[in-house]
Amino acid sequence: MGKVKPAAAKKPVKTAVTAESAKNPLFVSRPKDFGVGNDIPPKRDVSRFVRWPKYIIRQRQKRVLERRLKVPPSLNLFRSTLDKQTKAELFKLLAKYKPETDKERTERLTKDAAAKKADAKATASKKRAMVKFGIQQVTRMIEEKRAKLVVIAHDVDPIEIVVWLPALCKAQGIPYCIVKGKAALGRLVGMKTTTCLCLDAVNNEDNSTFAKMTDACNSGFNSTYDEKKKHWGGCEMGRKGRTARAL
Repeated sequence: MGKVKPAAAKKPVKTAVTAESAKNPLFVSRPKDFGVGNDIPPKRDVSRFVRWPKYIIRQRQKRVLERRLKVPPSLNLFRSTLDKQTKAELFKLLAKYKPETDKERTERLTKDAAAKKADAKATASKKRAMVKFGIQQVTRMIEEKRAKLVVIAHDVDPIEIVVWLPALCKAQGIPYCIVKGKAALGRLVGMKTTTCLCLDAVNNEDNSTFAKMTDACNSGFNSTYDEKKKHWGGCEMGRKGRTARAL
């Protein structure tokens, strides 16, 4: 008989470690389903897809057109406004001279009437210095040279209401400035918006601040008026146009 060969030792079988067996059973994958009636999708900026009101669309279109088209010097004047720091100081001064409310006016007139009743020769109390506002009143005070400082809003619509006001202030030699915006001026006088306002007098304690404001307005607006009238505005290209020109 032939020799019997010994059986070969079996090699250990390597078991493949699958990705599923390696996962931690404590953390189960639960993919989200953003279908109708399922998981809530995360918040994202959808302002591009919002159907904005027509007045907002017109505002944005107008802003784009004002930058693309050629703007005459008279309108381009309203692009340069008072700087932020000087504006804050100016509004702080103007806040002291807010127009009197109906309640304050009633109290003043009642007090005057009581004094007149007690003494027939009594004179009415003098009104305190107040801000004058409104295009008609401000224009009349400028023409009569009673206004000491004129403040004009830059975003009046239609702009024709105040477009001639800087020229009138320059002709009359009255300091003026252009500020952002008509709503901020309106808050000073208790109105929704105001086209312009002016000061005709200030108290003695505010003379130094008022002189500082008039100097800033003269140097920033009155003295540069003739030079600014030579420069047209607008003709600004959009982002795509600037990119194409740079290539």
